[in-house]
Amino acid sequence: MKKFARRIEDFVCANCGETVTGNGYTNHCPKCLCSMHVDIHPGDRAADCHGLMRAVAAAPAPNGFTITHKCQKCGKTIRQKSAPNDDTEILIRLTANSDFIFGK
Repeated sequence: MKKFARRIEDFVCANCGETVTGNGYTNHCPKCLCSMHVDIHPGDRAADCHGLMRAVAAAPAPNGFTITHKCQKCGKTIRQKSAPNDDTEILIRLTANSDFIFGK
């Protein structure tokens, strides 16, 4: 079974209303870092939940950050790579949460 399906889709952020231009790897809003719980595997759009996923933590990673999103509807957490146009101030603030969440 394929674990990744690249989809080039534009969307309007359900949290802040930002219009986001997708590149096939875009999975969250660069302004507020929120996404939607629509995938089981990246790009498959097979999840039934469709809840808002908020960025709850971030950790420095090679070439950016790893963002932890938590679904506000079902509680699922996933980690995603940051994008070059993500709000750096929010990412830096979220690193304080990583210490708490991951016990560092």
